[in-house]
Amino acid sequence: MHLVVYSKESLDKIQCLVEDKFQEIQNSDRSHFQFPGQPCTSEHLQILVRAVPVKQGHKLRIVWPITPSILHYKDGPCKYLGHLIGHKGEGSLFYVLKRLGWATGLSAGEGVCTSEFSFFKVVIGLTDAGQDRMQDVIGLLFRYIQLLQESGVCKWIFDELSAICETGFHYKDRISPMYYVLNISSNMQRYPEKDWLVGSSLPSDFNPTTIQKILNELSPESVRIFWESKKFEGLTDKVEPWYGTAYSIEKVSPSTIQAWMSSAPNENLHLPAPNVFIPTDLSIKNAQEKIKLPVSLRKSSYSKLWYKPDTVFFTPKAYVKINFDCPHAINSSETEVLTDLFTRLLMDYLNEYAYYARVAGLRYHVRCTDSGFQVTLVGYNHKLRILLETIVDKIAKFEVKPDRFSVIKEMAIKDYQNWKFQQPYEQAKDYFSLILEDQSWPWMEQLEVLPCLNAEDLAKFAPIMLSRAFLECYIAGNIVHEEAVSMIHHVEDVFFKGSNPICQPLFPSQILRNRVVKLGKGMNYCYSKEGLNPSDENSALVHYIQVHRDDFKLNVKLQLVALIAEQAAFHQLRSVEQLGYITLLRLRNDSGIHGLQFIIQSTVKDPGLMKLVQHAANSTACRPRRPSHAGAADASLFCLFCNS
Repeated sequence: MHLVVYSKESLDKIQCLVEDKFQEIQNSDRSHFQFPGQPCTSEHLQILVRAVPVKQGHKLRIVWPITPSILHYKDGPCKYLGHLIGHKGEGSLFYVLKRLGWATGLSAGEGVCTSEFSFFKVVIGLTDAGQDRMQDVIGLLFRYIQLLQESGVCKWIFDELSAICETGFHYKDRISPMYYVLNISSNMQRYPEKDWLVGSSLPSDFNPTTIQKILNELSPESVRIFWESKKFEGLTDKVEPWYGTAYSIEKVSPSTIQAWMSSAPNENLHLPAPNVFIPTDLSIKNAQEKIKLPVSLRKSSYSKLWYKPDTVFFTPKAYVKINFDCPHAINSSETEVLTDLFTRLLMDYLNEYAYYARVAGLRYHVRCTDSGFQVTLVGYNHKLRILLETIVDKIAKFEVKPDRFSVIKEMAIKDYQNWKFQQPYEQAKDYFSLILEDQSWPWMEQLEVLPCLNAEDLAKFAPIMLSRAFLECYIAGNIVHEEAVSMIHHVEDVFFKGSNPICQPLFPSQILRNRVVKLGKGMNYCYSKEGLNPSDENSALVHYIQVHRDDFKLNVKLQLVALIAEQAAFHQLRSVEQLGYITLLRLRNDSGIHGLQFIIQSTVKDPGLMKLVQHAANSTACRPRRPSHAGAADASLFCLFCNS
C-alpha cells in the first residue's frame, strides 16, 4: 500500500493522523502486480481492422507494441517520438496531410503502458478525401518514420523538449488535491523515491540508443491498423460481442506497406524548425498595488479593458480574453453557422505557425460566443504579445481559401450530425438554452443551413460581421498595467483606425444584453422531447430552478447552497430513489441569470420522475435552508428527453 496525505496541517499533525488511522494495517510485503507475456502474438500483428463506428467521421489508429518507456523514463523516448510524429508545424506529417485535404487531426504517443508491455499509437482523423486515400496516408506515415530513421536522433530537439517539460513542471497550474494524491500514489508504485513527485514528466538523459530502439519498433512487421468509417456498413463479416460493433480483419504484409510508401505522393517532409516561442524570461513583475479584484483600466467607444495583476500565485504566466461583440454574428441560424465557420477557419490558418506556441506552453483559442466570438490566450507571458498580434493580424486580413473551406465545412457538418449522439442529459441542457435564451438557435436549423453555404457566402459575411463591434477585454497575470493598455491600443489600431477601418463602434441600439426568459413565480413548466438516437436506451430529465439575477453576494450564497446540498441530492436521487446512474446537482448561469438544476439520466422512461425529483428538491435533505434571496425559486422548468 502507498499512502499520500494532502493537508494544510503541520507535518507533526499529519503524522499523528496517519498513525491513528493506518497503523493497524499490516505490511504483508506483497510484490507489485506482474503481467507476464505479451498481449500481441504474431496473429495480432500485420493486421488491418475495418470497423463501423456509432458517430459520423473517419479515423485511422495505427498501433505498435513497443518496449515500455517507463523502463527508460529519464530518456523520454516516447515523448521524443510523439513530439515529432504528432507535430503540426510546417514539414510535419499532419501539415502535409492537411495541405492535401486528407486529415482533420493527428495525435501520437504512448498509450496503454505497464512495466511489461506498452503500445505506441498514432491517431489520424480523415476527411472524405482522406478516407479514399487511406493507403497513401499510411504510406506517408511510414515515410515520416523513415525520415526519422535517416535523420538520426537530434540532440537539439531533445534539449528543446527537455527545456519545455522542465519549465512546464516548475510552473504547472495547481490541480485538485484528489487528482494530485492519486498521481503521487501511482508514481510511488512505479518510480524510485527521488522521482515520486516528477514521475516521467522530466526527460533529462539524452540517450540516442534508447530512442532509436523504440523507433525501430515502429515497423511494418509489427503494425496494427484500425480503420473506422460508416462507409464500411454492410462490408464487414464479424460482430464484437459486447458492444455489437461490426468489423472485419485482414492481413497487411510489410511488402504491402512498402508498396504504399512507394505510391504515396512525393511530399517535402522534414523535421520542425527551432521553437521561437519557448520562454526565456521567466521573471516575476512587481505589481504596483495589491489589486484584489479586476478593475476597469480604460474604456473607449471601441473597447473596455478589465485588468487584474497576479498578486497571489507569482508565476510567469498571463491570461488574455477578448470578446468581440458583433451584432451581425448571431441574429439568425445562418449567421451563427457562418460565425462558427469563421472561427474554425481562423484556428485552421493559425495552426502551422501558432502550434509552436502551444508546444511551448502558450495556449490559444478562437471560438463562437452568444454575442460574437472570443479570442483567448493563456500561458507564459514572455512571448504572449507576439502570438496575440499574429491572431489579430489573421482576423484583420481574413480571407477564405476555398480548399480549406471545403474541409472545414465537411468537419462542421459531421459535428452537427453527431450532436444527436451526445449523452441525453447533455442534449437536454442544450434544449434549455433554446427555451430560455433569446439569441439561441436549434441545431436542426443550423444543420439544414450548413450544406447550402459556400466559400463566397463566408467571404461576403466576414466583413459584415466585423463592420460593427465592441471589444470587452480582460488581461490578468504577470503583466503590468502599461503592457495591458498597450496591447489593447494595438488591437484598436488594427480594427478601428486608419482611412478605411475594419470595424466601426456599435450604435447605442446595438449595445444590448442577451435576454433570458423569466419564469413566473409559483409556476412549473414542462418540455418533453423524443430522443434522436434509437440505439441509446437512456433518457434524461433536467429540473431547473431559476433563482436570481447576477449579484456577487447572491452568487456566493447560491454556490454555498449547491455545495451543501450536492451530496444529499446524490444520496436521495441515486441511493434512495435509485432514479439513475447519472444524478447531479449543478449550478446554471444563462447570461447572468443564475439557478440550480437537478440532472438525471436513466433507462427509466417515466414522467413520474418529475414528481420524485421535485420532492427531492424540496426535501430538507437537499435544501438545508432556503436562501432568503431565492425570489422566484418556486418557478421551475422540466425538460424530459426520452429515447425510444
